[in-house]
Amino acid sequence: MNFDTAGIGTAVAAIGALGTASFGLVDTLKTLPRGGLSNRGFGFIEIAIKPFFEGQIRKTATGNVKRLFDTLHGNWVNGIALADQKAIAKSLIKLRLNKATAGAFAAATEVDPAVLQTVGEKMSNGAALEPNEVNVLGRFDLALTAILDDGYQHADQRYRNFMKFMAMVISTVLAVVGVCVISETLDWQLIWQAFLAGLLAGPFAPITKDLASALAAGVKVAQALRK
Repeated sequence: MNFDTAGIGTAVAAIGALGTASFGLVDTLKTLPRGGLSNRGFGFIEIAIKPFFEGQIRKTATGNVKRLFDTLHGNWVNGIALADQKAIAKSLIKLRLNKATAGAFAAATEVDPAVLQTVGEKMSNGAALEPNEVNVLGRFDLALTAILDDGYQHADQRYRNFMKFMAMVISTVLAVVGVCVISETLDWQLIWQAFLAGLLAGPFAPITKDLASALAAGVKVAQALRK
């Protein structure tokens, strides 16, 4: 049996190109109003942060709280580095620690509300903290970090998985439509092959060049062993 080494490489390269084009099309959908597909996953961040502002729904929140959510949403849809987003969210929340917010902040992080209220007052006035207050503030900081990390990691996972799924859907549709356009008759075998190629396009896109070279080398080795 003779293997068409060039044909295999071309097929793999074509599938990879289809995957790259599909990811590009998905990326253009981010330009839709309010971030388009980029909004996917942000709900996890809102769920993580809302307990700190108990009783204040985003649509009816005070200007400062709504501005906080809008800032975090803007960072999310613009694709700022995840570590930077978490650091910004942490800073913005800690800046809002005062006598009025201490109760909700303490409930969200499970620390002593009375001590945290005192910490909030002293931080607002620039007064020095007592050792027990430093301890509570440290526990609050660790809990806040863990809560934000959980929210952002789940959000990032949802976003990445959704984008991969959308790219796979687009690549499959493009492959099937392409076969239908170039075929004079409806060939279900070609359509099925195009469907499979579309499914493989997403995972193949980042490794197309290396995979094509590896397959070509493998075919050459097999041919040499058969001689």
